[in-house]
Amino acid sequence: MTVYFIGAGPGDPELLTLKAARIIGDCPVCLFAGSLVPEAVVACAPKGARVLDTAPMTLDDTHAELLAAHAKGQDVARVHSGDPSLYGAIAEQIRRLKADGIDYQIIPGVPAYAAAAAALGTELTVPQVAQSIVLTRMSMKSTSMPEGETLANFARSGATLAIHLGIRALREIERQLIPHYGADCPVAVAYRVGWPDQQMIRGTLSDIREKVRAAKITRTALILVGPALSDSHGFPDSALYDPAKPHVLRPKVKPAN
Repeated sequence: MTVYFIGAGPGDPELLTLKAARIIGDCPVCLFAGSLVPEAVVACAPKGARVLDTAPMTLDDTHAELLAAHAKGQDVARVHSGDPSLYGAIAEQIRRLKADGIDYQIIPGVPAYAAAAAALGTELTVPQVAQSIVLTRMSMKSTSMPEGETLANFARSGATLAIHLGIRALREIERQLIPHYGADCPVAVAYRVGWPDQQMIRGTLSDIREKVRAAKITRTALILVGPALSDSHGFPDSALYDPAKPHVLRPKVKPAN
């Protein structure tokens, strides 16, 4: 018996990996976080499978379901939004599985920041503009952040920021980021990216809060911040395809004799 922690991607069932869809279709038990994973994603569960929305359940409740499946020798598809390794709250589940000697595997999924970049039609790592991405979140009412992991500290790098759980903290985000990025720094808010009611809102650090308020978005949104989101930074071509910079797969062409 194995518990499969499966990344469902951002919400679009077509963004499930082939492996994820196959495993969901094979497991007689499927537990999914219904507040973040649409039912359409787990529609491929086999007929007669035990399919439960874990949104109203506690950690003890979900672990009890895993123990019950283990006693019956039934594999479990534990479906999380995005990629399970990012804010998936799987660490505490894995700790319990290890304590009970239950096997598990992690099946990666498309993370929200990648889906948001695709929806925006942009690259997050632009030559000589930004070559790093910081994935972080706001603490708000959730678990506190480790000391030193502050927006201000990350902002000093000038990297592209992907901020989770921050849609209700835009005033604080502005306060911490404007001194480092400037008030005109591009911002994009991706609301329920991959869902039928997806919204993408573009703005700057100085006006994004009012735009989000006007759209009445209060949850389930990712915030991207950084100069890489601009369409007017005039970046140079990368060295990847530069004929003057040969590499092992494109060696320097010797001149003809």
